[in-house]
Amino acid sequence: MPSPAFVVSGGRPLTGTVRPAGNKNAVLPILAATILADGPCAIDNVPRIRDVETMLALLERLGAGVQWTGINTVTVDPRKVEPKELDPALSARIRASILLAGPMLARFGRVTLPPPGGDVIGRRRIDTHFLALERLGAEVTVGERYALEAKSLKGADIFLDEPSVTGTENALMAAVGAKGTTIALVMLLIVILANGLLQNIVQPFAMGAALDLHPLAVLVLTIGAGCLFGMIGLVLAAPLASAAVHISRDLARARVAAAQAEDGGVPVADPA
Repeated sequence: MPSPAFVVSGGRPLTGTVRPAGNKNAVLPILAATILADGPCAIDNVPRIRDVETMLALLERLGAGVQWTGINTVTVDPRKVEPKELDPALSARIRASILLAGPMLARFGRVTLPPPGGDVIGRRRIDTHFLALERLGAEVTVGERYALEAKSLKGADIFLDEPSVTGTENALMAAVGAKGTTIALVMLLIVILANGLLQNIVQPFAMGAALDLHPLAVLVLTIGAGCLFGMIGLVLAAPLASAAVHISRDLARARVAAAQAEDGGVPVADPA
């Protein structure tokens, strides 16, 4: 029995207007970031789905004013937000409850988080969030709840050991309330290599199965894709490594300059 398929007939001019629907993973950190604002925030093209409604409910429990002013437009007024513990039942519904850590820490210097919920789709670490916030000066206590506290946040160089989108968002929101400059680096090379591995080695097997190719043809296709990917990796590895070295040196020189300024201009050895 043939597999279901989409058949696209091209060669025809396209006309008309399309309004892209709002994206959940884009709007949830935006809603969390409203805590950093000093007045009402109107957000448009917001999808009215359960996760969004749950995030809005969490903000309301913290003291924010929330009002839907249109079908997909919501206004959040964070001026009355208080440093309360997040509602455990609401936090257990969505993974994105962890996104409130950064802005609450930046605004109030403390936050207590229940364990976040959400779908179980494999290994989903949260220590990346805490390690990044610790680099900014937060103290993290782990128990039945996660308690984060910081007398003051200071800008820092943060290296994220995994490509965590929400971890990066938390670090950036917390950095808004930090004194000084924060630079976040992610393991981009690993992301590129992993993505290339998936697309160029794993996918030929799936394509071969879909086209009912002979196993030998699938093997040849996979080897060819792997060789091509390996050549691309070799080409990219050198400039990426060079860029990482230059960035590290620039950051080190910046720290030396800061140390000289604090010491009244006393020369300090250049790390290069």
